[in-house]
Parts: sequence; structure tokens; C-alpha cells
Amino acid sequence: MATIRELARHCGVSVATVSRVFNTPEVVSRETRQRVEAAATEIGYLPNESARTLATKKSNMIGLVWDTDHRRSGWRHPFLQEILVALKTALSAHGLHLLLLATGADEPDRHLRAVRRHNLDGVVMIDNGSRDPAVLALADAGIPCVALDLPLTGPCCTFVTSDNAGGARQAVDHLVRSGHHRIATIAGPARTGPGTDRLAGFRAGLAAHDLPLPPEYVVEGDFYLDSGRAAMRALLLLDTPPTAVFAAGDEMAIGALQTATEAGLRVPADIAIVGFDDIELAALIPPGLTTIAQDRTGFGTAAAEALIAMIQAGSDAPPPVPIVLPTSLARRGTA
Repeated sequence: MATIRELARHCGVSVATVSRVFNTPEVVSRETRQRVEAAATEIGYLPNESARTLATKKSNMIGLVWDTDHRRSGWRHPFLQEILVALKTALSAHGLHLLLLATGADEPDRHLRAVRRHNLDGVVMIDNGSRDPAVLALADAGIPCVALDLPLTGPCCTFVTSDNAGGARQAVDHLVRSGHHRIATIAGPARTGPGTDRLAGFRAGLAAHDLPLPPEYVVEGDFYLDSGRAAMRALLLLDTPPTAVFAAGDEMAIGALQTATEAGLRVPADIAIVGFDDIELAALIPPGLTTIAQDRTGFGTAAAEALIAMIQAGSDAPPPVPIVLPTSLARRGTA
């Protein structure tokens, strides 16, 4: 690969001029800039990104903290792939790259050290809701930062989430319109923001229709298939089982559907089921899962746009505000 000195000799300019063309092009004349850029293409010169970072104090790199929580194997986001594709697309449009940061050690400053080591311009965090001290330290550090489904705030930190409470109310409204009055829920983990908000929205939805909520009609799951199966078994064993169930996650809803079917119940004739997320599998399993759809690509796009705005504004950035995305009812065969 050609060096910066070879390019300078080829163009008849100084090494410093070549450096300015690629690092601070606004201080170089248009004629010189075009000549150097054309020569760089001709001889195969590529700027050294490490050197550029030192010169500009910017790496054009965004870190992705995807904390799967090594203490609890198997955690995953319900639509991580769509988020990453949208995030990468939006960042790439601004010349930014995405770097996955390894996590694992328990040091409370591990994320912060990784950000500083790589001189990252900003961070996107996908956490499991554990309120890890390392995540909180990053939010407080003044580095542009956006979290997904994790209510973090800080000097340059905000978060993107769905209208989880509103979505749960949509589910209740739909079930009530379908004639149901005994409605139970398989709730998400109380330690997570989405789990707490969806349960609050569910309660508010029932209250708006003057419907009771017996304590036994609330069974907590963990957003995964097996917990949905176990929760539905518990609900079906009640003396007065529900006629409809709102599951706070599609995997739990699918588990509940499997258990109901195995028990000989017809869905939705004997029991209706509504999920939350609208994962790909929701449309594929018979008879099709009715669910509350989140804006899957919107998560990644909104996170990227918020991060870019903070980076570009620098110290003049206004206090960041949370971004709440609307939900919609995807009506299929289970309710």
C-alpha cells in the first residue's frame, strides 16, 4: 500500500498538506484537495485511521455494548438483528463504523475503559436490564450514549423505547372489544423497564374498562418460551381460568399457545392470546399470533440519529430526552 510520503511526492506537495486533505479538508483549496484525492485513488493510498484519530481527535467509531450478562446465559434481545441492521445503515450514512465491545469481567469501569481505549465517538447500549454499575458509569461519564429499552439518563445519555404501557392498553382494548372480561397476563420480569411498564399498562387498561384483576391472574415470566408454557399451565389450573391472556413478550405468548393447544383448547374460541414484540415467528406459527408490534427498525434508526445529533452538537448539545416509539396492533388468528 502506498504511503503518505509517496503520495506527497507524487503530487508535489508536503506531507502536511496531504494530512490536511484527509483530516481537515476545509483548510485546503478545492484544487489541491481534488488533485490529492485523485492521486490517492490512482496509486492506492488509504489514510491510516489510527493517525487520523490522533490528528482529528475523532475515530468515526461507535461502540456497541451488547451485554448478554455472563451471569445469566441465554439472554437475548427479541429483535436484535433488525436493530443492528438499521443502526449500521444509519451510522454508515454519516461515515461512522460500529465496533462490538466485549464484555464479561465484573469491573465497574470496564465499558468506560473500552470506550477510552478505542477513542470512541459514542456508544449504543443493549443491556439486559440488570442496572450493571459498568453501564451506569458509562451513562454518567459525559460520552454520547444511547441505550435501548433501558431507562438511562446522563449528561449526554438518553434511551429509546417503545410505548410499552400504551401497547399493553391496546392489547386489553382489543380483547375487551372481542368480548372478554376475564383477562390474565403473563408479565415480563419486574426488574426490566419493559416488564414493569407493560404490566402497568395492562392494569390501567383493565381499570379503564372497570374490569377486576384477581392476583392469581398475574403470573410473572422471563420473556422466554418455557416461562410462557409454565404460566399458562398455572392459569388453566385456576378454579375460574381466564378466557384471554396478554403475554408481555411473543416468546411467552407462543409458549402459552402451545400449552393451551396441548390441553385441548381451541385458540381463540376457548381462550384468546395476545403477545408483544411482533417477532418473525409470530406470523409463522398457526393460527398466527395476534400481538403488539414494535417498530423494530425504528429502534436502530432512532438510536443512531440521537447519537449523531449529540456528537455533532458537542458541548452545545441540549439535554437529551427519551425517545418513545409508538406501537400498533398486528391482528392475526389467536385473538
